[in-house]
Amino acid sequence: MTMATRQEVLGLYRRIFRLARKWQAASGQMEDTIKEKQYILNEARTLFQKNKNLTDTDLIKQCIDECTARIEIGLHYQIPYPRPEIGQRRAQALESDRDSNPGSTTEYNHEQVIHPSEPSFSHL
Repeated sequence: MTMATRQEVLGLYRRIFRLARKWQAASGQMEDTIKEKQYILNEARTLFQKNKNLTDTDLIKQCIDECTARIEIGLHYQIPYPRPEIGQRRAQALESDRDSNPGSTTEYNHEQVIHPSEPSFSHL
């Protein structure tokens, strides 16, 4: 690990600990804030400890990018937990459905779809 990369990793580690110190749960409840702060600290310690012996620069860069993304997502959504990859799972499910039924489509003709609040003019 280069000295610049080492400094970047240590800077992220310090940033996470400062973030945990200032963290406030979105619910405003003190119990939630304490739990979320503890989660942030435990998650950081666990992941940094797990990855401390990495030597592959590409893998280190990937971990740095993931850490930065989790910090930004956590701050934006005010949740310390990683977001589930719902979109990715949905795409995989649709792909497997298409593979199992190659003749079927899930596309709709939007002209035929009537919103429930709109009156039906089929009687005209």
